[in-house]
Amino acid sequence: MSSPFSHSASPASPVWHPYAHLKTQRPAPRVVGGEGPRFTLEGGETLLDATCSWWCMIHGYRHPRLVRAIQQQADTLCHVMLGGLTHEPADRLARALVRVTPESLNHVFFSDSGSVGMEVAMKMAVQYHQLRGKPGKHRLLSLMKAYHGDTAGCMAVCDPEEGMHSLFAGYLPRHHFAPAPTAPFEAGPEAVEQDLAALRAVLERHHHEIAALLMEPLLQAAGGLNMTSPHYLAGAREMCDEFDVLLVFDEVATGFGRTGKMFAADHAGVTPDIMVLSKGLTGGYLGHAATLATDRVHDAFIGDSEMHAFMHGPTFMGNPLACAVALESLAVFKEEDYLGRISALNAVLREALIDDDRLAAHPAVADVRVLGATAVIETHAAADLVGVGDWARQQGVWLRPIGRWLYTMPAYVTSEGDMRRITDVMKGWFRH
Repeated sequence: MSSPFSHSASPASPVWHPYAHLKTQRPAPRVVGGEGPRFTLEGGETLLDATCSWWCMIHGYRHPRLVRAIQQQADTLCHVMLGGLTHEPADRLARALVRVTPESLNHVFFSDSGSVGMEVAMKMAVQYHQLRGKPGKHRLLSLMKAYHGDTAGCMAVCDPEEGMHSLFAGYLPRHHFAPAPTAPFEAGPEAVEQDLAALRAVLERHHHEIAALLMEPLLQAAGGLNMTSPHYLAGAREMCDEFDVLLVFDEVATGFGRTGKMFAADHAGVTPDIMVLSKGLTGGYLGHAATLATDRVHDAFIGDSEMHAFMHGPTFMGNPLACAVALESLAVFKEEDYLGRISALNAVLREALIDDDRLAAHPAVADVRVLGATAVIETHAAADLVGVGDWARQQGVWLRPIGRWLYTMPAYVTSEGDMRRITDVMKGWFRH
């Protein structure tokens, strides 16, 4: 029997893969299809996807309603520029996003990826202060352990020490950073005081040049799946108002149910001035993003000078295909009670991982955390996870750790049995 890791002798593909060491990388498995929470490889091997393709395929693969929405829209209008024109799918999606997001986020600027959505938010924040006669507020404040994307502006607000972009330090603009919050999700107000004091210290020193505070609310995803308290969000909201700093929530990873509520902001009952959405926006079926703003931000751009125009316009912003599938994704989410499904997945994750004393006691394990439909086993060193992807594949599960963090962010259509299969494999790595 041939090995599941064997490959044909065909010439190497010209595809340049992300985050890959070109000298040591092996040929990537070729995916030919998928159904539900599984994808199928050339040769017939199927893998249960524990990551839902970088956290975006919340409905799984080949969901009939989402596929049909794309097909039907393609028969009418695949694309048209949003500069000077509009179309029904973009208008309907904007209205739908205003309805489901926190109150007062009444204006929607579309783009084509989470990173670009964050670039839009940062430019919007800086120009907002320019238009209000405060041009000195042109720096940004981010958190350590943050990850906001791989474009230049986003790299500059990712963790400058442990993040993946230190190579580009000399190329990037300099911004300000506050310590990553340490109080866990369940922490009360008193436990968050120290984290908020550290944030206040930075704002007191630099608020005169800070346009906005950027944060991944509750879950700092690619920076180590750090899970933090809703009380930190509430305190940050109050401080931003005090220091005339806009609050920007990067909900690219946390939006659409990942933390257990529709948006992470909902846990704290706060509204950011700007919110960025992507990934689950279209259920992962097409690239798209939305940057939402309050009236306060939007109305600052109403004026007579040339400076009042927001000079940004991605070619594929508001793409009709992406808007159509996003609308269907929202409909499926509501009609099929995805928040209820996420709650059920959370119960399995907590029982299988948090309540497992043997796992917590393993010498390689530093911490185990669960929030919504997200779970992570943090190890002491990346070396503790070398080979876990290949081993998991032999068990029929696709896992791809981030450094020393072994995590799952499953599709919401994952059954209880499949969820337990994923957690068994995650735990099994530490026992095999």
